Amino acid sequence: MKKLGFGAMRLPLLNPEDAASIDIEQFKKMADMFMDRGFTYFDTAYPYHQEHSEEAVREAVVKRYPRDSFILADKMPILRVTKSDDYQMFFDNQLKRCGVDYFDYYLLHNLGRDRYVNTEKFGGFPFIEKLKKEGSAKNIGFSFHDDAKTLDQILTDHPEVDFVQLQINYLDWDSIAIQSGACYEIAKKHGKKVMVMEPIKGGTLANLPEAAMEKFNSFYSSLGDTSLTPASLAIRYAASLDNVEVVLSGMSDVSQLDNNTTYMQDFKPLSEDEYKLVDSITEILNNTGTIQCTSCHYCLEVCPKSINIPEYFGLYNMHAVTGKKSNMYYERFSMNHGKASECVKCGLCEKNCPQHINIRERLEDFAALYEQEEK
Repeated sequence: MKKLGFGAMRLPLLNPEDAASIDIEQFKKMADMFMDRGFTYFDTAYPYHQEHSEEAVREAVVKRYPRDSFILADKMPILRVTKSDDYQMFFDNQLKRCGVDYFDYYLLHNLGRDRYVNTEKFGGFPFIEKLKKEGSAKNIGFSFHDDAKTLDQILTDHPEVDFVQLQINYLDWDSIAIQSGACYEIAKKHGKKVMVMEPIKGGTLANLPEAAMEKFNSFYSSLGDTSLTPASLAIRYAASLDNVEVVLSGMSDVSQLDNNTTYMQDFKPLSEDEYKLVDSITEILNNTGTIQCTSCHYCLEVCPKSINIPEYFGLYNMHAVTGKKSNMYYERFSMNHGKASECVKCGLCEKNCPQHINIRERLEDFAALYEQEEK
């Protein structure tokens, strides 16, 4: 299997304001090009495109190609599961929407410490294990957005899964919030295959700031190669990891697919000099108004409100670099912890901080960013 997968979550649209208005004819052309170039992996999910992605895959791929010529992954919408019987109901509906009798890869969708509780309560893992035994799912796993400690717990509790889908990109590799690198190492420790999502971080690594673009262009111009793009560097970075089975890219038009399949058709891992280029780009991105927290957790050891300061600062830094917030991560990081606005200004954290960060002031900045809508 080639290492590029077609993520059906950013499909071409007839109306840019309507996520359900999928341009099926353009999607068909894209699927044809993808298959003609030897790529086979398609990834969809119940909620994508306002619940129309699975049907689009059926029309563009399933109805037009033999079932054994492509690989199809789908995901159980665990957020909507409120009782054990829901699993079978949703799964049967997904088979019908996609027009298939089985999935090659089937995932519990978007596990984290919050959703893991209900997944255990309602029997999510025994359900997907049953699917594998009966042949309705050839490989079983889950997609994951949380920290490495939580991933380690889930994989320890459930060694029966075959793979895990992780957010991995070079900007998040050492991120306090996303922990791409740490999560990858946990999956590797447990011997699990890794599927990669968000390799270009929602477009952030495809549209680099001017200083980073100058480094990128200078590097490849010196090699006489102007065909590669910042997106290609990011995707190849993820694909170069040993334990990675496939890297998903949500492609929205023929030109994106043409570019991605061109450099991934004869995939070449990053060179040592390209890794140095990645490091220099990352440094530029990370020096954009970020808090220089090293996540030592000394502050958390003395906080009377158990405020999850390092993880909150990681989210703050992510916003500083990308302009994007993640309320989902904030909800997960604040589980069993105080919110940023609950700081009592005692100053114990600052006395314990090796980096001498003005933590109380920065928590106010974070609360203004993440909690102002709640007040």
